[in-house]
Amino acid sequence: MRRAALASVSAATLLAGFIFFQHYGNSATPGAPDACKIVTFEGKRFTECIAVPGKHRIDTKITGSDGTIYRGFARLAADIDTSRVAFAVNGGMYDVRSRPIGYYAESGKRLYPLNTRDAGGNFYLKPNGVFFGDADGKWRVMTSEDFATIVNRRPSFGTQSGPMLLIGGKLHPKIAADGTSLKLRNGVGVDAAGRAHFVISNEPVAFGTLARFLRDQAGARDALFLDGTVSALWDPAHGRLDARYPLGPLILVSMRSAD
Repeated sequence: MRRAALASVSAATLLAGFIFFQHYGNSATPGAPDACKIVTFEGKRFTECIAVPGKHRIDTKITGSDGTIYRGFARLAADIDTSRVAFAVNGGMYDVRSRPIGYYAESGKRLYPLNTRDAGGNFYLKPNGVFFGDADGKWRVMTSEDFATIVNRRPSFGTQSGPMLLIGGKLHPKIAADGTSLKLRNGVGVDAAGRAHFVISNEPVAFGTLARFLRDQAGARDALFLDGTVSALWDPAHGRLDARYPLGPLILVSMRSAD
């Protein structure tokens, strides 16, 4: 992600944000759906939240009932019925006004087009990709190039980000197996059973570590980087609601209503 607003963030500021997360979360919601767990992988701590077809539904959210962009979980929570919320994560890269810089679909409507331009920054580290699907299942991660061939099929939700972390079970060719750039990062992958695994690091990690988690721990063959530094999670069952930075698109996972 490239944003002028974040370019001058100091290491001390980032550490303060991390400490904020570590001490936040003493207000768990009783009875909230529990879909997240802390997992240690390669010596690093992650939170993994799993959406299950038939049990959960996935929606993208960006604009509130007042017509303004949410920019975070607190405003989203104030605008919806939270009783069925399992969790939510930041859902793709955005500009300084929190607008998606790539494809974005919500409730079956494409609100922002697929971005195939070449430029600098993580989003443009080709191939990038799209996480999309129907609200109740058939969730997929696909390269933007492949997604362009089916773009006329309007998914219920979709969000573009980059780079891809995994492509057919292999790390993105431009991602080092053990890079030296360590940041809070999050991504998403879908396993063979169709479950969507949303993973956020609880401490700074390299791209390669996150990619291997999604492949070796979560069982995904294709996985997408959602963002770094601003990576955030709302987990009501454990009282976590990250609020370090303004966000753009949000991915909301809720319990399905009884048939």
